[in-house]
This record gives sequence, structure tokens and C-alpha cells, in this order.
Amino acid sequence: MTDATTEMAPYAFVRKETLEQQPAPLSVAGPLAWVRQHLLSSPLNIALTLLGLYLVIDTVPGLVRFYFLDAVWSGTSRDACLAEKVGRPVGACWAYIADRFQYFIYGSYPIAQRWRVNIVFAMFALGVAWLLWTNAPKKKLGIFFFFVLMPISAYVLLLGGPGAERFLSFCLTLTLALAALYVILSFVPQLVRFYIGGAALAVVEQLPVWKRFFGPKQLVLFALVVFGFLSLLAGSPGLPRVDTGLWGGMTVTFLIAAVGIVFSLPLGVVLALGRRSKLPIIQLLSVIFIEFVRGVPLITVLFMANTMLPLFVPQEYSPDRLLRPLVGVALFAAAYMAEVVRGGLQAMPKGQYEGAMSLGLGYWSMMRLIVLPQALRIVIPGIVNTFIGLFKDTTLVTIVGIFDFLRTIEATLVDPTWATPTTRATGYAFAAVFYFLCCWGMSRYSIAVEKRLAAGQKR
Repeated sequence: MTDATTEMAPYAFVRKETLEQQPAPLSVAGPLAWVRQHLLSSPLNIALTLLGLYLVIDTVPGLVRFYFLDAVWSGTSRDACLAEKVGRPVGACWAYIADRFQYFIYGSYPIAQRWRVNIVFAMFALGVAWLLWTNAPKKKLGIFFFFVLMPISAYVLLLGGPGAERFLSFCLTLTLALAALYVILSFVPQLVRFYIGGAALAVVEQLPVWKRFFGPKQLVLFALVVFGFLSLLAGSPGLPRVDTGLWGGMTVTFLIAAVGIVFSLPLGVVLALGRRSKLPIIQLLSVIFIEFVRGVPLITVLFMANTMLPLFVPQEYSPDRLLRPLVGVALFAAAYMAEVVRGGLQAMPKGQYEGAMSLGLGYWSMMRLIVLPQALRIVIPGIVNTFIGLFKDTTLVTIVGIFDFLRTIEATLVDPTWATPTTRATGYAFAAVFYFLCCWGMSRYSIAVEKRLAAGQKR
């Protein structure tokens, strides 16, 4: 072989710069590709797409015109929402919603005492934000606040009466006494040295002021501070008793939903563990309760709680008319929650149980530390679905005479002050928006929790 044949021929051009990345063709990525893949991928999809477009074009413009363009946004009586009075086509009567908005929130709760409901709403919002905020400080304190302090505070504030006033006064007195003792222990170290010794005093003095109480002491102190603050708020106006028959609106809806959600999950976990228990009596009782409650509609449970329960107890011990549906809703939701949790427990591999037992963990430690956290993560969609169904089922309490949010809207529809042809459609549209926003919020948060918990398992 000669050098001429082994020598490579020179190139006419060699590119030294890297070409910029070009976008994908429109047929592969982008809006056109998405439409082709999801809307026009088959004859059936094409037909469904055309049907959907027809429904949108046929209904959306009319809804926009009725609820926004031709709507009445201000007024003091039905005359503002009557076409013959205003001389133009009239759509939704949002002036009626604005005029009755306070009634939709509080029902017939006395106007002078509605600040108590506002405080309960503020505590509920604080508790929810504290729990849902991932990086919130003092998470255990937030759990104690939401599941212990807030229910007690809500009961004391909403119901009121002499007993509630005495309870808050006692808490205020005890809080002031502890505060005085705390000041003495903090600023008179000689007394502390005399009683607990110098070594203990050195440890105490090294800690910040807000960390000198730990564990149960901190929880008790926090509870006394909360109740003491509530007693200061209630000091001047007082807490006269407000009968539950005057409660209504969003207050009752949130109350029933919160009680059902808070109590149904732990009761459901206990029932699910009882159904899988190896003890025959516990398993039989759990199965009977779950199957009996799931075998009847919620309306039946509410009728039993409201009508039949007072027949089996003396009149002086008869539960409150609002407490009865609260208990019925909580037990009903717990039965469904038990089956959701049981599905998560059955999905756990046997190796998780064996691994926990090999570490020497007892039954309750195994369930609390190993099994239940994983099982509940698996069934988050089912749990949230049960919560959403429970929130919507709160409207059924109207059957037993409880004025929830939807019932307050229906009560205002017969008010002659706002009797117009569009009032009913406006009221039900407002209720639909309220329920949709609440249920959509729960759904979106559950999706965020699922993504966060599954982040470490992605491959």
C-alpha cells in the first residue's frame, strides 16, 4: 500500500460549532399533537369531541350571560331583580346573595354573639393551616391544638351558658397564677436554688425562656393560655347560652363535617384493626358494626339518632338535637373509613409484619411505627374520597330539621322580599360553588400529599 492510498482525502468543510437545539415538529409535540392524540385519535374520540364542542357552544354562552352579563349585583329588594322594574333582561340576582350572606354563614345565631362564631372559624383556619403547612414549627403542638383545644373551645364558645363562663374564668385564674409563679421562678433564682439545688438551676438558666417547660407541662400551659385568652375576650360581653336550634348555615355545615372527619378516621382505624384481629369476640363485634352501618342509608341513621334514640333514654338525659346527627354522621363515616383502611392493611406485604416482629416490636408498636403509616399512605385517595362524600352528605341533616348551609338557602327562597324568577337559580348556584370549592380544595391537597409522600419511591 502506498502513502497516497493510506492518506485520507482532505474534507472540504468541517463544522466547529454545535447546532442549537431545534424544537420538535408540531406533529410530535405541542398543541396540535395533543389535540391529535387526545381528541382526534379515533372515530369515537372525534364524535365525542364534536359532541362536547356542541354542548359547550350551546350552554356556556347562555350561562355566562345569565350569571355575569345580565346579572344584578346590587339592590335592596326584589325590585332590583325584576325585568319589568329595571327595563332590561335580568339574570342572576346576586344582590339577594349579598343581602342574605350573613344568614347563610350564621343562620339564626344572635347578631350580638356572632363574634363567638368568628373566633371558632379563626381557630379552625389556624389549626388547618398549622397541620397542612409542611414545615410548620411545633407540629405536635398543632395537632394538640386542632384535635383537643379547638373542639373544646368551639363547644364552650358556641353553646355558652353559666358553665362555660365558669370554666373560662377558672382557666384565666389558673393561667394568671401560673404566670406569676413562672415570673418568680425566672427572676428570683435564689428561691429556685433553695428548692431544687444549684445544679438544676444551672440547667434551667441555660435554656431559653420559652423552652423551660417540656412535654405535658407545655401542652397544659398552652391550653391554659388559649382558654385564658378566650376568657378575656368573653369578659365584657359574656357568654349567654345559645340554643343549638338557632345554629345554622355554614357554621353547622363545617361543624358536622369537622366532627365527622376528626372522629371517623381514628374510629375507622380501630374498627379496621378489630376486623383483622385474631380475637373472635373483637372481630365479630367489628364486623357486625361495620356491616350493619354500611347496610343502611345515612338518612336511616339520622332518623334513628333523632327520633328513636330519645325513646330509649330518660327525657332528662336525652341528647341535644344537634348532637344526635353529629354522632350518627361520625359513626356512619367511621364504618366506611374502616373498609378503606382495611384495604390498605391488606395491601401491606407480609414481610413488613415479619420484619417488625423480628425487631422485637409488639403489636401496637408494629402498627403505629411500621404498618399503619404505610397503609394509610396507600389509601390516601380513598380516605379523601370518604371525606369529600361526608362533606356533601352533611346536607342530609335537613331531613331531621337541622338548618345547614343548603337549608338556610332554601329557607330564604320563600322570603317575599327577594321572591323573583331568578332567585332560586342564583341560590342553588351559590351553593354549588361553595361545595365545589371546598371539595376541590380537599382533592387538590390530597394530590399534593400523594406526590410528596411518593417522591422517595420514584425510580
